[in-house]
Amino acid sequence: MSQFPFSRRQLLGTLAAAASVRPARAQDGTIRIGLMAPLTGVVAAGGREMVDDFNWYWSQHGQIAGRTVEVMVEDDGSNPDTALQKARKLVEQGRVHMLFGNLLANTGLAVANYVKGTGTPYFIPIIAADDLTQRARIGNVVRVAGYSASQCTRPLADWALKQGYKKIATISQDYAFGHEQCGGLAQTFTEGGGAITGQFWHPINTSDFSSYLGQLSGAGTDAIFTMQTGADATRFFQQYAAFGLKGRIPLMGSMNACDQSVIRTLGAEVEGVVSAAHFAEGSDNPATQAFVRAHVEKFGTIPSLYGFSMYSGAMWVAQALERIGGRADDPALLIKTVLETELSGSPLGRPVKLDPYGNPIYDVQIRKVVKNADGKWWNVPIASYPDVSQFWKYDPAEYMKQPSYSRTFQGIKRS
Repeated sequence: MSQFPFSRRQLLGTLAAAASVRPARAQDGTIRIGLMAPLTGVVAAGGREMVDDFNWYWSQHGQIAGRTVEVMVEDDGSNPDTALQKARKLVEQGRVHMLFGNLLANTGLAVANYVKGTGTPYFIPIIAADDLTQRARIGNVVRVAGYSASQCTRPLADWALKQGYKKIATISQDYAFGHEQCGGLAQTFTEGGGAITGQFWHPINTSDFSSYLGQLSGAGTDAIFTMQTGADATRFFQQYAAFGLKGRIPLMGSMNACDQSVIRTLGAEVEGVVSAAHFAEGSDNPATQAFVRAHVEKFGTIPSLYGFSMYSGAMWVAQALERIGGRADDPALLIKTVLETELSGSPLGRPVKLDPYGNPIYDVQIRKVVKNADGKWWNVPIASYPDVSQFWKYDPAEYMKQPSYSRTFQGIKRS
């Protein structure tokens, strides 16, 4: 029996039938988009950038096939119950044609379960819960310009092995996003011959890391990987340096820990931290640098991963809408077209396509935090892994037979 309620062939067949009812042509009226972001809570800085960059794209492209675009913003409060409430408000009262956004995995999962029943297209440029495009895929949830949580930590693990690291410890926020990022790294690292000397989990919004740092200091490790978001990332970097570990044990971070929303507020404590992501604001790619310059001119800041993802996600859906004459009123046709659309002209400077499960395939950059010519911290590529799938080098069907990553399953291969 299939692991999904429907196969991709069945989904596309159903959507194609719906799309054939009438020809694609421009429609009158406003295209209403419901945008949810955490404007309060531990990741509020990232949430504000989500909204700013999403609205920035639509301010540059105010109409799609002759239809005006209206963005209706709601604060999900970094809370899944609030996110569900706001999603219902947008769909049932606001009558939006689609939902966009959310940042934390638990908020995204709550909204995804809701739209599973409504059929509302839900586009998730940031929500990275692996199973949303794997074991528990929902046909109307598409990860435009996003990534699965374990996708980019696999290349980071491979890079770490090539540096000669044999033993790594991990410390992470204790929720699905952290479990999955650490799982991708731990499984790839141990399958390559490395060992995980310890894994430490802490609550979101931890103020004091001293007890964890004491244990990490004595873990007998060649390097440490940390998965943090928002204020936790800021505090961790500061305390890691203050504890005397910086310069003694190399530190690798998750892409969100090394995001602009974090590192632009910090000092020398972030210098040299290595992470992996599909976007590196310090890349010399002309399209990336043009986007960075425009962002600095518009907002006075180097773009974050959150802002880049929302801008690119808007671009992806806009390109699909143009192909169907702005018919946002036809959710089946919209989803089908988005799945078939290859993003072009994005700040990555190269086309991006979705895999058969609705997740992008990227060239993943290994990045190091350094200062640019203006004295600002940014992430510069030091190595590249082309065409990285959410399934890495595994056969998808075989891979999905293993459990989802959690505190109790990290895919660690025992020697």
